[in-house]
Amino acid sequence: MPVIDLRSDTVTLPTPGMREAMQAAELGDDVYGEDPTVNRLEQHLAAELGFASALFVPTGTMSNLLGLMAHCERGDEYIVGQQAHTYKYEGGGAAVLGSIQPQPLEGEADGSLDLARVEASIKQDDFHFARTRLLALENTMQGKVLPQSYLTAARALTSKHGLALHLDGARLYNAAVKLGVPARAITQHFDSVSVCLSKGLGAPVGSVLCGSHELIAKARRLRKMVGGGMRQAGVLAAAGLYALEHQVMRLAEDHANAERLAAGLRELDYRVEPVQTNMVYVQLGEQAGALKNFCAERGIKLSTAPRLRLVTHLDVAADDIAKVIEAFAAFPRA
Repeated sequence: MPVIDLRSDTVTLPTPGMREAMQAAELGDDVYGEDPTVNRLEQHLAAELGFASALFVPTGTMSNLLGLMAHCERGDEYIVGQQAHTYKYEGGGAAVLGSIQPQPLEGEADGSLDLARVEASIKQDDFHFARTRLLALENTMQGKVLPQSYLTAARALTSKHGLALHLDGARLYNAAVKLGVPARAITQHFDSVSVCLSKGLGAPVGSVLCGSHELIAKARRLRKMVGGGMRQAGVLAAAGLYALEHQVMRLAEDHANAERLAAGLRELDYRVEPVQTNMVYVQLGEQAGALKNFCAERGIKLSTAPRLRLVTHLDVAADDIAKVIEAFAAFPRA
């Protein structure tokens, strides 16, 4: 039975064209800076997003970690959302490896942080306190796109207080496609951005950190320190380049499938949150475990959570959405 996997957009497999690009990639030793395909990927993204330099790394977690550590010194602080990936889902790396204190704030329903609360959380210049150095945002945040006007306001606030502004742009291109703008229109507000290639874009491995020459030089040293230096990494970078060249605009298909799925579940009287990009959130309560098992028997993989996240991606077709809706309709709800 073919499997429909809605757990995450990280489960995608390389397309035939991507595999061909990987096979044909020019290779060299990237730790020496000699892999031409890695260099091309870094130069491509830096130019496209409006930065001076970029660094290819194995994972989004490492990319964010290097960004935070490049901006902050030991004893500094960054402000971040309670549900943000950099705070909640990256093993506490900024604190453990960077000795950077997080100041988490509860997020708003639209995925933003209340900028008045952000400003109130900035520490005074006093040796009793950690030094607030950075605000970290995420876009998309649980599938929600931060408005351009909000990013303008966040940039103004951080500039006013001398803070850096970092973007966890794991799904940056989902946000850009939803807004109908070039990705650079989003990243222009930030001092650094982490872009994940292995989510909706469909590459098997890799993220890219973009920033100034100075920040990326520091991040490159830190990458070596945490074991992120790779050798003939062009075989992976080629997948990222292929994704950027061929698989960005098709993200709109994922968004349409997510909206189609949400509409179908609403017709079945499931409690579904508004959908913007490729994530559908359904309030299930105690039935989550039973639904997961029920769907597994029908070749549908789900996560287990009272607030269930369903993620569409390039390996989920429109026909698959109909099958998922049928399974939810057949599920014997209490």
